[in-house]
Amino acid sequence: MAKIVKVIEVMSESSKSWEDAAQNVASEASKTLRNIRSLYVKEFTATVEGNKITSYRVNAKVTFEMERSR
Repeated sequence: MAKIVKVIEVMSESSKSWEDAAQNVASEASKTLRNIRSLYVKEFTATVEGNKITSYRVNAKVTFEMERSR
């Protein structure tokens, strides 16, 4: 039987780095989703205050395998 996957889009923010923001996506998504297979970061943005980056943001697609009832 073929596997069915679903893709959702989420955003995350970190004061440390884009990598940390991406890890936040994986960590938070895994609290409510099972069988996460991949994370595709499609956009990086940042907020700037006083000529310094104050937060890093990612817009990511999370792919997870759907569960079937038996």
